[in-house]
Amino acid sequence: MVNRVFYHKGSLRIAQSLTKWETANLFIMDVLKSIIVWLAGIVFAILFFPLTFIIWLLTLPFDRDRKITHWILTRQSWLLVWLLPIWKIRIEGRKRVKKDITYVIISNHQSILDILLINCLRYRFKWISKIENMKVPVLGWYLRMAGYIIVDRGNKESKEEMMEKSRQCLNEDTSVMLFPEGTRSPDSNIGFFKRGAFQLAISAGKPILPILIDGSGGVLPKHGLIFKTGHRIKIKVFDPVPPESFNTEDPDILALNFSTFMTEALKELRAES
Repeated sequence: MVNRVFYHKGSLRIAQSLTKWETANLFIMDVLKSIIVWLAGIVFAILFFPLTFIIWLLTLPFDRDRKITHWILTRQSWLLVWLLPIWKIRIEGRKRVKKDITYVIISNHQSILDILLINCLRYRFKWISKIENMKVPVLGWYLRMAGYIIVDRGNKESKEEMMEKSRQCLNEDTSVMLFPEGTRSPDSNIGFFKRGAFQLAISAGKPILPILIDGSGGVLPKHGLIFKTGHRIKIKVFDPVPPESFNTEDPDILALNFSTFMTEALKELRAES
């Protein structure tokens, strides 16, 4: 007999006295469900990518900012997430965003699913994505078509170009979205926040919109391929923080302040579960 600990949307739940056979059974069920999910994702991409590509080509001459492409991708993400019955999602605070205000949007990062989940909010923004994602089939194609901002984290010139493109987007009333941790958390907790997003907000004089995601790391952890069921995903959008409330011109201090705030908020979110 074994005790099995489930990570359940930020809370811990102990399943009493599972036999080894029952534990193996749960794993097999997760594997079978994962095969179905991956197949569904492939079928979804086969069906929708050609349509997205055609619309992209037709709108290319007049949609220079790729707003139409981004609109399509956010709706496709929403459809895909809600078609898959392996998780329950709760979104809080989505309407805190004002359409006439431009933001530097930040979120913690637990899983590759976070990209779909952020898109489900259906905000208008440009993703800032690491160059490695360009090599991922479908994802890389979509990044190119939507004109998102790509950065090579190991290249200083690429970082400077990313900052310039991001400032240009903000000046043209398009928000930017990035994960300040730079990579997925290995344990679903919040890691070190890099300075880039906060340097951008300070220099552009734009408010920061913090978003907290919890539970996605339990469904599909970093480097994982097996989707685990029984998890609830929470997405919480906080009130935007205007530049006059930063109380510092130092991006490193601002990064630390937001990291501390979101770490405490994550604890509170899990305590509610």
